[in-house]
Amino acid sequence: MAEEKKHKFESCIKECLDTMYRVALRLTKDHEKAEDLVADSVLSAWKNFTSLKEEKKFKPWILRIITNTYISGYRHKKSYPDPINFGQIAEDENGDDFSLFEALASPFLLWQQNPEKMFVNNLLKQDIIKALESLPDQYRIVVTLCELESLSYQEVAKMLNLPIGTARSRLSRGRSMLQKQLWNWAKEKGYRL
Repeated sequence: MAEEKKHKFESCIKECLDTMYRVALRLTKDHEKAEDLVADSVLSAWKNFTSLKEEKKFKPWILRIITNTYISGYRHKKSYPDPINFGQIAEDENGDDFSLFEALASPFLLWQQNPEKMFVNNLLKQDIIKALESLPDQYRIVVTLCELESLSYQEVAKMLNLPIGTARSRLSRGRSMLQKQLWNWAKEKGYRL
């Protein structure tokens, strides 16, 4: 029985290892810390593997463990952690919410087929990674899980023990902050739309 459990666990881990590392890297922003986070999470998952009722739910389950391990351990290891400001909203200089769509939807751009696509195609991958890493933790975690790992609002809300409305709100605010950051970097680099 123990040998069968071990093989199932190994199989599940092998299927999700790339995703686990990718999420850990987005959370920690450091390759070595990401490896440590994955290792700690695998150990925790092994200890609690019997609590997983359905093997098909392994991926969200292990990603929840990674996220919770990061939140409870790695953030608190900093000597002076930054407190999370849950009321923070991405705002421009005038105090308004920033929207990439509104910035792109000026009359001279309307005749172009897809200005947003042209804009994204002009950005460098490193700029996108830097912009994502610059997001505060509560937004970066939700954006990473929803957008990069294609988890649903419900799965993310359950993973983070949040109401679904809070998960959606954080995703929306995170997207807005990310759009604004990318828009500003593109303007700084001289990209023209």
